Amino acid sequence: MSQPAPDVREVNFLEVNFDGLVGPTHNYAGLALGNVASMTHGGLEANPREAALQGLGKMKALMEAGYAQGVLPPQQRPDLGALRQLGFAGSDARVLVRAAGEAPQILRAVCSASSMWTANAATVTPSADAPDGRVHVTPANLQSSFHRCLEPPTTARVLAAIFADERRFAHHPALPATPAFSDEGAANHTRLAADYGEPGVHLFVYGRVAFGWGAEDSVAPRRYPARQTLEASQAIARQHGLTASQRVFAQQHPEAIDAGVFHNDVISVGNGPVLLYHERAFLDEQAILNELRTKMATPLVPIRIPEAAVSLEDAVASYLFNSQLLSNSDGSMTLVVPGECQERESVWRTLQDLLLAGHNPISEVVVQDVKQSMRNGGGPACLRLRVVLSAAERAALSGRVLLDDALHGELTAWVERHYRDRLAPQDLADPQLAEETLAALDELTGILAIGAVYPFQLG
Repeated sequence: MSQPAPDVREVNFLEVNFDGLVGPTHNYAGLALGNVASMTHGGLEANPREAALQGLGKMKALMEAGYAQGVLPPQQRPDLGALRQLGFAGSDARVLVRAAGEAPQILRAVCSASSMWTANAATVTPSADAPDGRVHVTPANLQSSFHRCLEPPTTARVLAAIFADERRFAHHPALPATPAFSDEGAANHTRLAADYGEPGVHLFVYGRVAFGWGAEDSVAPRRYPARQTLEASQAIARQHGLTASQRVFAQQHPEAIDAGVFHNDVISVGNGPVLLYHERAFLDEQAILNELRTKMATPLVPIRIPEAAVSLEDAVASYLFNSQLLSNSDGSMTLVVPGECQERESVWRTLQDLLLAGHNPISEVVVQDVKQSMRNGGGPACLRLRVVLSAAERAALSGRVLLDDALHGELTAWVERHYRDRLAPQDLADPQLAEETLAALDELTGILAIGAVYPFQLG
């Protein structure tokens, strides 16, 4: 991976990728309807230790290549509070045993480690685009699935603890947790600009219209649900103060959703002025490109992958578009792809063609092994929340969340101390697993110096 040389942009604005640490209860429960990988591997035995180390390995590789890398902690799991709210009473051990016997799928949901995919944690607008000159953050409500709708309260506390300086960071409440405002976070949001510190245009991608004008005419998928609504995307744009000239709303192609493209970041990825996308990413491709060209201050660089080159099936199986597209100081870009891209001939050939084309900034393809995450339906881009920060904003971060060699070493040792190397669905009822997890998370908040963010720490 190429080493970016320091320049003015690095001194001022950088994109920091905040990756989610995989939690100790990482398991394959098959909870995500429409996520083909998740459904395919449901019920299999997982390896939480390997999953966490693979995630840390990706973070370290990017850090060593000169990219700014941050860390976000996992959620408290199992969520015993949710089980008690659903009527399971008694000691913690009794609650787990009852849930395992009476509602095993609910137990799997409250043990999900899905918060590792921090692309769904929130939507972020950098200070360069906000009218008040602050970074704006809205946690996603994730209301479309039970196991994920448990996350927003802890996510909001974590983000508020890290981005704590009110002079530089503005926090908004998650949208109302109703189907009309279903919000899946930055997985359906892309910012396009000449450079990170330059004014940008925000591409919000939605799957359905909930109500209002045009809802009855909107085209919907038939097989799997569309998770993001237009109304949610519009509300976040309003929260962050984005004007009409700064935002574009695009409908995801319903056929892509039915093929397993549950979020837009499974079918397109943008960075700087570049938009790498599949032919079937957007319902009205040409109209979206025209609107982006009209509103962007710099020429759009669209890279269209035709279905004749990569089928929707291969795009979903390989997670080609769920890759990280990263800027280098010489103007080139590096594409970080999952190892599964090498396993699909059409995908790997297309990547080699991209490198040889010469008319786009992508100069390097780097393969990362995140197989444990991939089996549950999340690739390299799912694992990160992109936050553009100035040097002053990076200095204002609270806690110890920007990765360096020392922190990586401590987190690796922490994982090796606390994580199991095998976890099957039946293990989720083990009270010892719950105790191990709480001990691990309590230690983690000390390592990251973020204070009390978990329910058990708050009493």
